[in-house]
Amino acid sequence: MKKWTVGMPDRKTVSSLMLSCGVSSLAAAAIASKGYSSPESVMEALNVSELSDPFLIKDMQKAADTINAAIDNDERICIYGDYDCDGIMATVILYSYLSEAGADVFYYIPERSEGYGLNMKAIDSIAEEGASLIVTVDNGISAISEAEYIYSRGMKLVVTDHHQQGEQLPRAEAVADPHRHDCFSPFKYMCGAGIALKLVAALDGGDYTMALEQFGDLAAIATVADIVSLTGENRFLVSYGMELLSNSDRPSIIALKEVCGLTDKPVDSQVIGFGLAPRINAAGRFGSPKTAAELFLCEDCDEALTAARELDRLNNMRKDAENSIISEIEAMIDKEPKLIRGRVIFLCGKDWHHGVIGIVASRIVEKFGKPCFIASDTEGEIRGSARSFGEFSVFGALTACSDVLEKFGGHPGAGGFTIKSGKADEFGQLLEKYALENHKVMPLAELKADIPLTPAELTVENVQGLSVLEPFGTDNEKPLFYIEKAEITDITPLSDGAHTKLHIKLGFTQADALIFRKSPSETGLAKGDICDMIVNLGINEFRGKTSVSIVVCDIRPHMFEQNKYFAASSAFEAFLRGEELPQNYYPSMYPSRDDVVKIYKAIPNEGICSDTLYIRLNDRNINYCKFCIAAEALRQLGLVTVSCSDKKIKRVKVSQKADLDSAAVLVSLRSKLAKSH
Repeated sequence: MKKWTVGMPDRKTVSSLMLSCGVSSLAAAAIASKGYSSPESVMEALNVSELSDPFLIKDMQKAADTINAAIDNDERICIYGDYDCDGIMATVILYSYLSEAGADVFYYIPERSEGYGLNMKAIDSIAEEGASLIVTVDNGISAISEAEYIYSRGMKLVVTDHHQQGEQLPRAEAVADPHRHDCFSPFKYMCGAGIALKLVAALDGGDYTMALEQFGDLAAIATVADIVSLTGENRFLVSYGMELLSNSDRPSIIALKEVCGLTDKPVDSQVIGFGLAPRINAAGRFGSPKTAAELFLCEDCDEALTAARELDRLNNMRKDAENSIISEIEAMIDKEPKLIRGRVIFLCGKDWHHGVIGIVASRIVEKFGKPCFIASDTEGEIRGSARSFGEFSVFGALTACSDVLEKFGGHPGAGGFTIKSGKADEFGQLLEKYALENHKVMPLAELKADIPLTPAELTVENVQGLSVLEPFGTDNEKPLFYIEKAEITDITPLSDGAHTKLHIKLGFTQADALIFRKSPSETGLAKGDICDMIVNLGINEFRGKTSVSIVVCDIRPHMFEQNKYFAASSAFEAFLRGEELPQNYYPSMYPSRDDVVKIYKAIPNEGICSDTLYIRLNDRNINYCKFCIAAEALRQLGLVTVSCSDKKIKRVKVSQKADLDSAAVLVSLRSKLAKSH
């Protein structure tokens, strides 16, 4: 469960933005909720109409001059990319341009097994191919020793990158990276392919016309895929690219759209993020990134379709591997629930695919609302990825654990690490120590609605007006809306129970709301329930009829007391970890025998989500912490099982009576009570 926050933008500001900007009330409210209060600030943020001069990036002129000179002198040029979607697109952009310009050019994209960035073995291979100049895209800013090695092999280097600069710059003819400490270019947040597009414009004298027409679509895919900020110039680039993608005659795009089931459909940021980009990324995760590069360099429609189908197959392998690891993790947690009761989650498995553990970490964070560190032990090497949110810094935590790490890197929200042999348990302990010392109260995963929604605002025109905020992505998320006191009048299963449709009543307005990936029974909802929900809105077009689509992101009973819920949940987990709580907590946490029996008897034969069970009990004498203690006691005695995948609590058939007082959690709690008296 996530903490809900609801924005309350000033209504006068909303009205002013509606009039001055000519936008719908929902769009104006969403804009105001993001902090924009004047028409000028809105226009500056949303109506970016061009890219800034490429030569404003430090060393871009030097990079263009060096590459153009190499072309003129018939020197052999190698473009050195990266195995993710951004690196592949950047490689294709620069390789295509240089090929058309008559350059003697080839590309090298390292396999995932080689690791990120330049490496000595690859440099040797490139030298043997006769290259005299290496141009990096989407990497190189931290390749200090590798750059020196390139020059020792008699080659030169041009770096184009978008990652942060370290203490020093690599040796190179030019280092074009807006994150250089001495670069004062106006926009810092382009991905590697965006920088490659700017380099192409620089090579063409600084004019973007050709670069955008030829490569705007590829740069847009990379920009969305790399989860960079969709503000400023990136908004223009993605908007421009989406138009190209929607009307593309590029064989690779036509083929990819076909395997995604998107032929003749418009392309938006969601289509890129969940359709095109994962298939491109799958090449580097489960095959070779060259497969994706060759697809985008292909000019034959039949060959492109064959390559696109291969990417689709690799993406299905990615999904299978991801789901397999998730299932394994869920089984581990069901067997040992304490794995998710720490302040952070650290899980290590045998031979988990390194290409997906970062995605798995993100899914575990989403599921359990805690920072997550996932590692895989492969032939004795324990390598992992981490994801976090809020004020908990992955990089800070890894730094605190550095004594037991071979290497690590990252930033506050994500990172990678390799654990020294035999130090996995100590790594987990150090993570908990860091979390306790730096976050007495751990950050909660939040779901933020931009504004409350009134029934009168649920019109097709109003919802269509949200399109002015596109493209959606990092720093410009799709608006969410808060609906209060919705009465559920009917519940309908969809797709054989895979999804649920709610028929709801809001005042005098009736509407349908969809809950994806949950059957009606899994929602825990019943006719007549009065609920609050956070939703996103869209437009449905079916058989010529246009209507508003409501998709539920989260739903809970009206008047749900979330502060009490999270405080109780935190106290319960702290108690299980052995942390000291205020003495007055313990009496209110201890369930009576009658409390435990009442909870046990309320569990239906088919089982029920534990949170739903608690809500349905509706017993003022059983607070949530007491409920959790009782459920844990029943679990420890083997009377119930609790599944981590859906929090379903289910009774177990037993042949003999259990001694409730012997449950370890109650024994421990009684000892705390004895000390408090």
